[in-house]
Amino acid sequence: MNQKMDRRSLLKSSLMTLGGIALAPHLSMGAFSNAPVQIDAQNRIIYSPFVREHFLAEPFPPVMKAKLNSNENPYGPPESAKKAVVESVGGGNRYAWKEMFDLIGKISKKEGVTPDHIMMGPGSSDLLEKVALVLFMKGGNIVSADPTYMSLIRVAESVGATWKAVPCKKDWSHDLKAMEAAIDKDTKLVYICNPNNPTGAITSTQELTDFCSRVSEKVPIFIDEAYLELAAGKGTESMVSLLSKKKNVIIARTFSKVMGMAGLRIGYIAALPSFLESINKITRGGMGIAYTSIAAATASIDDLAFQEMTIRLNSEAKDYIYAELGKLGYTYIPSYTNFVLFPIKMNGKDMLSKMTAKGVGVRSFDIQNQTYCRVSIGTMDEMKLFIKSLGEIS
Repeated sequence: MNQKMDRRSLLKSSLMTLGGIALAPHLSMGAFSNAPVQIDAQNRIIYSPFVREHFLAEPFPPVMKAKLNSNENPYGPPESAKKAVVESVGGGNRYAWKEMFDLIGKISKKEGVTPDHIMMGPGSSDLLEKVALVLFMKGGNIVSADPTYMSLIRVAESVGATWKAVPCKKDWSHDLKAMEAAIDKDTKLVYICNPNNPTGAITSTQELTDFCSRVSEKVPIFIDEAYLELAAGKGTESMVSLLSKKKNVIIARTFSKVMGMAGLRIGYIAALPSFLESINKITRGGMGIAYTSIAAATASIDDLAFQEMTIRLNSEAKDYIYAELGKLGYTYIPSYTNFVLFPIKMNGKDMLSKMTAKGVGVRSFDIQNQTYCRVSIGTMDEMKLFIKSLGEIS
């Protein structure tokens, strides 16, 4: 997908690099956070050797009927979290260290590790970025799949790292054999987003466990499990159990997805205490979390009814999307997340324009020279509107 760019295209790329954030600030956020923003000769955002994204400078209509472009939970936060936020506002003049340690205690019990294995942060992305800053201050390289979630990789590159991108397999799972072969003496981290974003595919527990058990003896492995709680079926277990075997793995979790707290910003990583100590020498993971967010997380972690409801409704809406896409003649990548990626036949930017005009927000990518739509799973009514709109523009 690498392309030669003429002087006009290079000028356009430079303008986007310098002014893209001001022209379209939404481009610097989310799964493909990228600073500076660069575009190619086809006016697409460049993310990786295999991925480009189509975009609109003004992507949000005056009235958005279905916001299906950010992988958000449409049902949260749960009532338990809302109540906790209201009740905790009065304590906002105090630092929430005790409350955070109490939350860490709950998390460590849930994950089956001791509290010194847990580091909190304002969302899991913040912790991905902190790990990148600490590990790559003196260069080195990072190995990951392509496509994947770009936050950790972009920060690593910004402080001097190089990225060794390994194409996903035909079923969009991680090519762990090729990733292991890509590791060299300068590799400081292997990053695995599982389930993966933006594909929604998963790499099986057995395959990943074998890989992590062996390869973590040579280099740390960061497993981003932001969507894992939405995954169902055999082969969808967490890698956190490897910590009891003293394996050098880092597992990221978030309250943004199943818990429905994306705007409240809270997440954590589980890792060996010695690894967390190296991060704590440079930055404090939990300092950026609001008192109210800690209260909300503490309440929602015990709200199993809400979590079960989210998983059930997400699954039902996803099954509906699968069936309706089939009726419209589309195929799709089976998803273990709260979004679905499927190939389309129209130009990605044209699709975005037409869907936005109908009040529906989605994403569109060119991956390995095929154009895709990525739609987040919303409420059933939102998914029906999406299908209706897709049928009208197809």
